[in-house]
Amino acid sequence: MLTTIASTHILNTALQEYLHDTLDIVPKVRPWAGAGKLPYFLQDAFEIRELKLLNRPILLAIGRQANKPALANVRAQLDKLRALAGHPVVYVTGALASYERKRLIEQKVPFIVPGNQLYLPDLGIDLREYFRQRPQLPDTALSPATQAMLITTLLRKPWQADWQPAEVVTELGYTPMTLSRAVKELTSADIATLRNEGRARRLHMERSAAETWEHAKPLLRNPVKRRVWAHPISKLKPPHVRLAGLSALARFSMLTEPQWPVYALSPAQWKAATQAGVETLPEQLPGACEWQLWHYNPALVPDGATVDPLSLTLSLQDEADERVQLALGELKERFPW
Repeated sequence: MLTTIASTHILNTALQEYLHDTLDIVPKVRPWAGAGKLPYFLQDAFEIRELKLLNRPILLAIGRQANKPALANVRAQLDKLRALAGHPVVYVTGALASYERKRLIEQKVPFIVPGNQLYLPDLGIDLREYFRQRPQLPDTALSPATQAMLITTLLRKPWQADWQPAEVVTELGYTPMTLSRAVKELTSADIATLRNEGRARRLHMERSAAETWEHAKPLLRNPVKRRVWAHPISKLKPPHVRLAGLSALARFSMLTEPQWPVYALSPAQWKAATQAGVETLPEQLPGACEWQLWHYNPALVPDGATVDPLSLTLSLQDEADERVQLALGELKERFPW
């Protein structure tokens, strides 16, 4: 506890020095009077300070936790704090990886990394210096095919650190060109190393399955390309399609199932559906289904009623609803490692 308090104090001091150096102001940062009335989960997560910047009152949510929580949780907490306080809220943390910074900027979440970056879109300020990146990973996400190959391998039982990518490519129906690109992406990202055994190429993972998943997550994309609403399609019913989204998450947790089912479709399935005359609806209507159009085939695990748990996690990890985040925690307990 003392370590956490000390680190928060250091961050608070660094914040004031950074604001002085970058904006040439003497910031008057003080404790916010309403902090004691906040829900306990917000008091535990942040030290709340008050600052007047350009004559505007702003709350600074300084992260207390040594291990920074997932961005989806941070965003949900900041939204709740903003709603309760009625003031703009800025997230303050000691470090951000480049992918985290990019995601916060895309979502227009104000943040300050003392000594590194100040991003206040409401005030038109975006100052960048250097970035403390946790893992030195490429900023480019893996291609959909490479992601599908990696997830397929991670879900295999028993776990095999050595595997032949050619076998997975054949299993998923990809081309030899896709194989070459996937091998290059996985080795470049330090996810696997290449070993040649005669004519066969094998990939080796130095980390465990769980460690490989955590290492690769920053490079993995949301598998959902877009969502559409349409009436049920007779040729696209279980087991020919998989439950996805909240419908799938409800199968793995205590989350209540949504009123209308959610299904995932591969690019080929959606193409066939549109050629058969399926029409999308302009909005959610009673009796309609939500159809998620995926970047890759959602049926990576054979004989399942739902999409695989890893892809499901990626599709919902940015949801702000606390109930969804709790359900994702339950889902994590069902990972194969």
